[in-house]
Parts: sequence; structure tokens; C-alpha cells
Amino acid sequence: RVVFVFPGQGAQWAGMAVELLDTSPVFARRMGECADALGPYLEWSLLGVLRGVDGAPPLERVDVVQPVLFAVMVSLAAVWESAGVCPDAVVGHSQGEIAAACVAGALSLGDAARIVAVRSRLLYEHTAGVDGAMLSIIDTEAAVRERVAGVPGVGVAAVNGPRSVVVAGTSDAVNRLEKALSEAGVMRWQVPGVNFVGHSAAVEVIESALVEALADLQPRTSQVPFYSTVTGGLVDTATLDAGYWYRNLRDTVHYHATTRALIDHGHNTFVEVSAHPILTMGTTETDNTVTVVATLHRDNGSTRRVLSAFAEAF
Repeated sequence: RVVFVFPGQGAQWAGMAVELLDTSPVFARRMGECADALGPYLEWSLLGVLRGVDGAPPLERVDVVQPVLFAVMVSLAAVWESAGVCPDAVVGHSQGEIAAACVAGALSLGDAARIVAVRSRLLYEHTAGVDGAMLSIIDTEAAVRERVAGVPGVGVAAVNGPRSVVVAGTSDAVNRLEKALSEAGVMRWQVPGVNFVGHSAAVEVIESALVEALADLQPRTSQVPFYSTVTGGLVDTATLDAGYWYRNLRDTVHYHATTRALIDHGHNTFVEVSAHPILTMGTTETDNTVTVVATLHRDNGSTRRVLSAFAEAF
């Protein structure tokens, strides 16, 4: 039983998906639909950013990278489905849940595009320049929570596997925690390229504006099961309202618990639908007997890579 996995930020790379735009009619068509859906909310061209045209804004901006990654993931899902590989369930990590909900049929493409564009613009407008950092730690959730309890300004942002935890907070607080972990011999590294601190108190400033902007969303119950990394299990997607999309940004990402629930319910093939695999380690840590497949890889976005992914899956 196949799960489509949609990661959050981190999968992006310059030139991702350009080759597929030129060689895959299915990918190009769906990407065009995403561009049309995102267009009313953007002041830049989706295809222009992907192709790196002069004057296009940089992928480093949160209000650029999140809509672009959304469009790439939704379009890659269409490529898998065109080959007869359809999901028996979906799961998303952080902003990846927006793509997951769209592919599952819980959100129209228009509503999903609005969520990712409006939310990322609010993040850019209200959190750009916020002094923050994220730290990936190789340790159990319980051990990490015990450590951060003594460091004000840091919280658990994501639990990706049995020993794969990410924390977020102010730079000073994260640096203090990192020093303590170094002295204790705990493996850790700072997450590069963080220009906003998701899943922390830093995003609370946009709550009211986001909920107001998304008040008229029309989520619906999907035929494809949606496993929520906000709750850690299966949810009725008719509940994916404006408040849910704030919690998706503010609360801890429970990817490990959600993966465990999927496996317990008989799912055994996890296809990461992205420009680069981000969640492979967490998934295989949870259960190394399941099949984990990446779609594209950094600097390898070719049709040949997609065909190899099909072969790896089956």
C-alpha cells in the first residue's frame, strides 16, 4: 500500500524540475495549472523562478520557495499518477501538508494555492529578519524535551524519527543548547538557510491575519486518507479549516508518530514526492522494513531519474 510523502522546506535547488518542464507533458501541464492558481497571489512568475530568468526573486525567500515547492510536489504527484501509481494515503511535513491535502482531494487547487501563497507572504512580511535558528539533533524526543526544558526560548519543532528531532528558537538560545549538546557528545547540526523559525512562538504574530484571510476555505472529506502530522494520525479532511493551517505552522510536526500510524495500518511503500528526499532517514528509522523511494534528487531532475524511481517502487 502506497503513501505519497510531501516534505516541507529543504528539498529546493536551483534548476529543479526544469528538465521535466521540457520533457514531461503531464508535469508541464500540471505546473501550468499551478501557475494559474497561484497567479492572483504572486507578484512574480512561478515558471520564471524555476527557469531562473533575469529579475526573478531568489528561492531563499520564504514567500517564493514555499509556493514553488508546492507546485513542484503537486506536479510530481501527477507524474506518478499518470504512470498508474496512485496513493492509498498521503502525509505531509509542515508546509508539505498543503500539497498532500490538494493531491488527496481535500482542497481544491485554488484553495491550496491560496493557503501556501498567503501564508508564506505573511511570514515574509512579519518574520523576515527575526533572529532565530533551527537545530537537528540525533537523540530521542524525551531526551531532547528534557534538555530544552532548561533552555528558555527553544522548543521542539519536529519529531521525524525515533532519534531524529528538530528544535527551533532564538539564535542565542539555540546556540546555548548546541554548546550543551556538544559538551554531552550528542550529534547535532544547525539547519542551514533558515530565514523564518516555523513551529515556534515566532510565527504567532501572523495568527489572526492568517485565520482571517483563510476564513472562507472549503475543505472537504477526501477519498484518499490524509494522515495529519499535526495530530499524529488519520483525520477527516473536512476539518482542515483556517485554524488547522495555523496550527500546521505553529505546532510540533509529529512525522514519526504519523509514520508509525501509517505502518500500523498496513502501508509499506513510502514515495517521497519532492525535488530531493528529506524524510528518508526518519521514515527508515521508524521501520527499516518498509520501501522508501525518492522521486528526484538534488542536481538530478531528469526523466531518467523519474523512471528509476518507478523501478525502485515496484
